[in-house]
Amino acid sequence: MLGILDEHERSMAFCEVALDQIKSQRHAAIPRNYEIWYVYATGFNAALNRIVTETLQRSGQLTESDLQQIYETYLSHSRTTDRIDEVGTRVIGEIDGAMALIGDALGMTSSFGHRLAGAHRSLAGANDRASVMAVVESLVAATRDMQATNEALQARLAASKSEISSLQQSLQAIHAATLTDPLTELGNRKFFDRAIARAVAQASANREPLSLLMCDIDHFKSFNDNYGHLTGDQVLRLVALALKQNVKGQDIAARYGGEEFAVVLPATALRPALTVADHIRRAVMSRELKKKSTGETLGRVTISVGVSMLHPGDDVNSLIERADDCLYTAKRNGRNRVVCETDPEYAATYRPSVA
Repeated sequence: MLGILDEHERSMAFCEVALDQIKSQRHAAIPRNYEIWYVYATGFNAALNRIVTETLQRSGQLTESDLQQIYETYLSHSRTTDRIDEVGTRVIGEIDGAMALIGDALGMTSSFGHRLAGAHRSLAGANDRASVMAVVESLVAATRDMQATNEALQARLAASKSEISSLQQSLQAIHAATLTDPLTELGNRKFFDRAIARAVAQASANREPLSLLMCDIDHFKSFNDNYGHLTGDQVLRLVALALKQNVKGQDIAARYGGEEFAVVLPATALRPALTVADHIRRAVMSRELKKKSTGETLGRVTISVGVSMLHPGDDVNSLIERADDCLYTAKRNGRNRVVCETDPEYAATYRPSVA
């Protein structure tokens, strides 16, 4: 009982902190904002607390765009595990319910068998019409009970089939979410690893060309240092949008990690891959970055891109390694450029550490 009271007092304290923050910041008292400040009060989400504290130190308040970005980045995707648990519990509930009904039906079947055996013995000893009619009426009643049980079982199993089908779709949606980067809405690293493995295997089997782009945001650390991580997140979204708008069909774009992105181009040789890479680079550079909370113009973002093409005997690692080498060559030679493995400046054995 004491533990329950302690938990109540603790949760009420978090609640008061959240409400105080909503009042002092003059935020709308809506579930999203309450959740942000409640989680902030608990301190359980270190990344969220870091962003909130950093933003408050910079500007003294969280704007509506700040709140929305914090929620989408640090809270909304955390529900995936909860959704998996919920769906799993519902599936188990459906299975338990169906199994219980099947158990009842098996019991009813056994009882029906016993009643049939009893009727058989009764018929063997029946010596007048009344005795036979009594046995027949007993059989009719038993048959009706069995029919009702079967109908109930059929209806319950049909309902379970529909519910489990719906839950299966929910699990598929959750599975897709686990392969998506919540910030950029591109495929995440797990998605990329699976996609490039399939693409390389298919290209090798069919003897088709395959190219890979590795893209990295130039001077990304300075955006975070100078303008905060929320602006850094905005930069990542900007680059992701440029990728989405310049890949099509069977092309695959993903967030490789941090400020690095990857694009797999099936059935694409090196020259057209270079064209795609430069289109992406130009698309990123053409967008002027503005700080959402203030409207302040922050300049333009640039990226460097390395391009490699699958060769006979290549595997996934060698393809990625050459694209990475080309990327770091582009970084070393001035950034905001595309370098491929056939360029004279490409140095496969030299990979400097460039921020």
